[in-house]
Amino acid sequence: MSKTRRREKPTYGAAARARAASFRYAIEGVRYALGEPNFRIHLMATAVVLIAAALLRVSAGEWLALILVSLAVLLMEMLNTTIEALVDIAAPEYHPLAKVAKDVAAGAVLIAAVAAVIVGIYVFTPHLLRLVVR
Repeated sequence: MSKTRRREKPTYGAAARARAASFRYAIEGVRYALGEPNFRIHLMATAVVLIAAALLRVSAGEWLALILVSLAVLLMEMLNTTIEALVDIAAPEYHPLAKVAKDVAAGAVLIAAVAAVIVGIYVFTPHLLRLVVR
């Protein structure tokens, strides 16, 4: 019969330090993503979309749609970077399944980006047509 040990609750100070460390790690992850060329491209596209949305005075619902699809693309790009790093560790040499993992992750980014373009066309077309018709 084995004895189970009770886990002691961490002190407030230790818990706060652990939480602070987890935020630092998250910030490091975002900094790493910012160094990735594709992430920067998507980030610049997001900035252009948000500036256009402000200039065209889109509705609150349109803002929400644009923000959500933009975030989806950025998050998918970060997940793609994560998957690529993990695959590189697990399979430093070429392996067909490693290629599948990387290709599927890149495909997810592509699908998110296409969805973002479709939402952008849906949101911006009426606003741009009003400018042209004037």
